[in-house]
Amino acid sequence: MVSLDPAAFLLALVIVLIEMTEVVVLVFAINAGEGSLRHAAAGAAAGTAVVAGAAIATGAVIERLPADWLLGVAAILLAGFGIVLARSTRKAYRKAALARLQPAGTAAPMHRAVQFAGGFTAGAVETLEAVVVLLSLSAAGEGTSAVVGALTAGAILVVATFLVQERVRRIKVPQLKLFGTGMLFSFATFWAGSALGVNWPGSDLILIPFVLVAMTLVRLWVGDGSLTEVPVEQQS
Repeated sequence: MVSLDPAAFLLALVIVLIEMTEVVVLVFAINAGEGSLRHAAAGAAAGTAVVAGAAIATGAVIERLPADWLLGVAAILLAGFGIVLARSTRKAYRKAALARLQPAGTAAPMHRAVQFAGGFTAGAVETLEAVVVLLSLSAAGEGTSAVVGALTAGAILVVATFLVQERVRRIKVPQLKLFGTGMLFSFATFWAGSALGVNWPGSDLILIPFVLVAMTLVRLWVGDGSLTEVPVEQQS
């Protein structure tokens, strides 16, 4: 029977949901003036497949490396990506604030090659960001939990996209990113301490208050996304 770490599974699921939801939203945006999602969706699938294939090969190599120092490397990678996602979270709150004030425009039609290229770029970039986290989980010995979490997230998003497209378009990405950022910083702290020999009270359960504290701190840094925080050139 396969043994899964609940915390690692949840981190993989949330991060993949965040990144792949952004791919879906971008595909819809690319096709705002078109009647079919086919070309952009095909591009996104191709970009995702290319990066995922490279990640599978890399993950196989990582699992053969010594595990004693990989935990510290994983913590550093997660902390670095946590900073990236925190900045992205702040930007998402600001974009949401602007979207509430600016009427949606009608996108100009795109050539199918441009749609494919746009989808490919979106799929490759967002998948690469998710891969950073998944490989970090593999480096920390949680490769199985990472894979199962990622596959579960992918299945959820595929089904949701086909069944309730309009709801997927309106997913609250800022809040999803906030939760993901809190989890990244929490795991980075937990694994960095473990690599240094810290015996955390409650073991994995300490991640719960870690996540709550991290989310609170990131939310305070993000602010409320009001126009007073949006650069002047974006308000015009």
